[in-house]
Amino acid sequence: MSKEEKSQGKKLKDILMSRKKHALYKMTDEEVKKCDEFCEGYKSFLNSVKTEREAVEFTVKLLEENGYKPYEPGMGLKAGDKVYVNNRGKAVMMAVIGTDDIKNGVDICAAHIDSPRIDLKQCPVYEDNEIAYFKTHYYGGIKKYQWTVIPLALHGVIIKADGTKISVKIGEDEGDPVFCINDLLPHLAAEQMKRPLAQGIKGEELNIVIGSRPFREDDLSEAVKLNILKLLNEKYDITEDDFLSAELEAVPAFKAQDVGFDRSLVGSYGHDDRVCAYTALMAAVECKTPRRTAVTVLTDKEETGSDGNTGLQSAYLKYFIADLAEEFGTNGRRVLSASECMSADVNSAFDPTFPDVLEKRNCAYINYGVCVTKFTGARGKSGTSDASAEFVGKVRSLLDKNNVIWQTGELGKVDVGGGGTVAAYIANLNVDTIDVGVPVLSMHAPFETVSKLDVYMTYKAFEAFLNQ
Repeated sequence: MSKEEKSQGKKLKDILMSRKKHALYKMTDEEVKKCDEFCEGYKSFLNSVKTEREAVEFTVKLLEENGYKPYEPGMGLKAGDKVYVNNRGKAVMMAVIGTDDIKNGVDICAAHIDSPRIDLKQCPVYEDNEIAYFKTHYYGGIKKYQWTVIPLALHGVIIKADGTKISVKIGEDEGDPVFCINDLLPHLAAEQMKRPLAQGIKGEELNIVIGSRPFREDDLSEAVKLNILKLLNEKYDITEDDFLSAELEAVPAFKAQDVGFDRSLVGSYGHDDRVCAYTALMAAVECKTPRRTAVTVLTDKEETGSDGNTGLQSAYLKYFIADLAEEFGTNGRRVLSASECMSADVNSAFDPTFPDVLEKRNCAYINYGVCVTKFTGARGKSGTSDASAEFVGKVRSLLDKNNVIWQTGELGKVDVGGGGTVAAYIANLNVDTIDVGVPVLSMHAPFETVSKLDVYMTYKAFEAFLNQ
């Protein structure tokens, strides 16, 4: 048998056995170039959008530049029309009306635009031993020690008693001050280092340094705090009481950057889940006149359980689809029951430094393409929707037909941990739902890492789904 000929066993292996492979081996140089170019836009998005409010502002501007109009119930819609709804400046929905009867269902992409961060408390400003601080309450699941001794920027809004809205963004531009959370030097940290890792830094120790110079007046208590409030009053015309009606978020001040000599990875704050939000948004923007109406939702509050009126346990998505249904003389319940959803959220990528938490045969790898996650949850699949075999089969076929490189994965070994997405809340509306997204290294850290190839394949997956 010549070297070129394959044995019967090798032929059978090619036919019968699943063989995962680095995406690069399946792509042309031109396709790799497209990945890199796409991620330049993604990095710009990450640098300009670090909160859910900023994500909505970015999205609305982009939608209007691409022919979307604010939706008003009863406005009258036809195939090809593009509409959106801005939910309180913290979540946004968009739809491209399809040629098919809407009673046959819509295709939904759902990603979240909030990320783990450090929020300010309502009464945050205090002074201790002539240093001024912000008191904080962390948002979402974080390793608290990762948020010390890194430069932080402050983003958000302040609503004054008269209703005036003041936007705040400090620490991003050249020359801006930044903020930080201090930690002990190792020479004096013997007792601290005996704490369990989860308690290495406690929640009430996440105090952000905001200044140290006092107001120049003798025998004045809290002179440093007063000086800080004076500076804030001069810049924003606010008093301490205005923090009561503010939403201010401390986020990493560094920018998205290429990682590695080969520039194959992107490191940044906020990949979870803005990497899926961006790819879904780009797919929605480029969607023309699909067969089925294409709905994309970028939602808030996923990192804290999707509660509240801007999270997907709210009824706002259901109401939007009900309104669209009424435009065409049918009801929302019927439309939802015939609909399908790609819950656009990230999964954990295998890290060779920490191999014990993932089961190698059933986890996601960087550079192996977009990850399809049949179920999430924890331990006994608690808190998951667990997509049906029929719907998984349909998604497989769709991705293969459109030359999307994909893989499957689950979030950790059985009984090790787990996590959830918005999939369960959409599935609870009687919608076929599955998680599809980018594998991430160092998820929930201030600096996460993703593969450019995986980002682009995720975009291609959403594009194929919305245009099927």
